[in-house]
Amino acid sequence: MQKLWIIATVVLLALLSGCATQVKRIDPDEVKDLSGAWNDTDSRLVSEEMIADMLERPWVSDFMVDAGKRPAVIVGTLRNLSHEHININTFVADIERAMINSGRVDFVASSFERQEIRDERKDQDLNASEKTRKAMGQELGADFMLKGQINTIIDHASKNQVRFYQVDLTLISLADNRKVWLGQKKIKKFVKRSKLRY
Repeated sequence: MQKLWIIATVVLLALLSGCATQVKRIDPDEVKDLSGAWNDTDSRLVSEEMIADMLERPWVSDFMVDAGKRPAVIVGTLRNLSHEHININTFVADIERAMINSGRVDFVASSFERQEIRDERKDQDLNASEKTRKAMGQELGADFMLKGQINTIIDHASKNQVRFYQVDLTLISLADNRKVWLGQKKIKKFVKRSKLRY
């Protein structure tokens, strides 16, 4: 009886260890599309392609000729109108990185970031030395605002699904509300569900 109990315990432990969560580190650039939903690869590819297109258009050189400086851009509202949760903050961060690293535009901090910096300047007015204090009223004003939205269309039958994403971005001149660039990127994914569901 005792041998039978020991064998049962060993088998049970083997089964439980097989069900344990396993974690494996992978390269952040490696594509792993598990669900077919919007993921980090989609965010990075869309932002890089759209910003590259935006910066190749004539509005940049036209502005530099007219103003004699690089255009200053700020990101306005980017809305997620899709069927799923998409972390807009990571998408905005990808856009900001692509724009700043291009070296073709200056980038203005968001309203939330600016408020924190303004609070720091107020504190410096009271507490920092004259030599190191940063004066109020010296901020770089944005010349253009980038706005946009993400939409989806989901088509499914049985265990198959097509997920269509459309990202639309618009760059608007703050001086006169002119739309100087319209960008659009589409992603279509075919997802075939396994018959086995866990």
